[in-house]
Amino acid sequence: MKRIYVVGTADTKGEELAFLADAIAATGAAVTRVDVGTRAAAVPVDVTAEEVADHHPQGRNAVLGIDDRGRSVAAMAAAFTRFVQSRSDISAMIGIGGGGGTSIVTSGMRALPLGLPKIMVSTLASGDTAPYVDVSDIVMMPSVTDMAGLNRLSRVVLHNAAQAISGMAANPAPASDGKPSLGLTMFGVTTPCVTAIADELRASYDCMVFHATGTGGRTMEKLADSRLLAGLLDMTTTEVCDLLFGGVLPATEDRFGAVARTKLPYVGSVGALDMVNFWAPPTIPERYRGRLFYEHNSNVTLMRTTPAECRAIGAWIGERLSRCEGPLHFLIPEKGVSALDIEGGAFFDPEADAALFDAVERSIRPNATRHVTRLPLHINDPEFARAATAAFLDIAKK
Repeated sequence: MKRIYVVGTADTKGEELAFLADAIAATGAAVTRVDVGTRAAAVPVDVTAEEVADHHPQGRNAVLGIDDRGRSVAAMAAAFTRFVQSRSDISAMIGIGGGGGTSIVTSGMRALPLGLPKIMVSTLASGDTAPYVDVSDIVMMPSVTDMAGLNRLSRVVLHNAAQAISGMAANPAPASDGKPSLGLTMFGVTTPCVTAIADELRASYDCMVFHATGTGGRTMEKLADSRLLAGLLDMTTTEVCDLLFGGVLPATEDRFGAVARTKLPYVGSVGALDMVNFWAPPTIPERYRGRLFYEHNSNVTLMRTTPAECRAIGAWIGERLSRCEGPLHFLIPEKGVSALDIEGGAFFDPEADAALFDAVERSIRPNATRHVTRLPLHINDPEFARAATAAFLDIAKK
């Protein structure tokens, strides 16, 4: 039986936790009360803090009984994340918390699949919520007052939150039209390529295009890990440049990790690997003064990658893609990787491109399901888009 998990620190927010759980139960929903506090609970719960803490890699003693509150909160967040991943009966999750509780609960929420309802009632919800939401679909709901005992306003806020999560759990979104979904990555400088691919595949697939701004790539891979994608056409891997060389739109070290974990059909390319992104010129690190730059707009400045940087980028990508055991085809457009990297363009640099292509080709270890192909085309040539589409349709059949 699927249940709504109601999560909070029952040592400091016990009264609010009990009120919220009772309000949800009053709607007829099955409720599981989970304590993620680090001290003795003030109200009865269904899952104790000790049970959650047992999921920490070093056991409960790494979480509970620690004098350093910061360490204890971080350890409980890690334990709660693993706890969430071990459960198969969650229909929805709602949490309450101040600073520590919000950090703990949202850590677990981010491990849940996209689409599963998640509400976090928090004292921090009216500020910068990016560290808590990241690339998930957590709904952050301001508590308005602090959680230091119930009052007439907090009762209304928690009642509304209970109605919201109960309604989400009881009325899941209708099934899609049945077309499998694909993830595609795009930057402005690879738009013709990705648009043409999506146009070719849209009759058979639901094409989700992600802007390759760091969060875009992570969101796409989150969808892959959530088993919501049938394949990826990762034509714009530029986030790796920012990761390796200090740009402002970076991937994480786990870029391509979902491809390895899921073994989904994957077609990739070197789109926009000619650039690192920075904000306005005054923000560019001193070590890069004197480099070749292109002003994309008044707030975004692009830096051309050098041959040495391109070799490092190609090796980094190839090493990670070589961990992927699913069907994989990586395409190299020999005449340029972006709208700027074209003969006569601001970033045209055949030497840097050659270094990139050679590094990719050397580091991706080919086998029966993993292939690299060079094409005498620019990434935005219509023929390149057709080749990428054909490559995906070929490996998707296998």
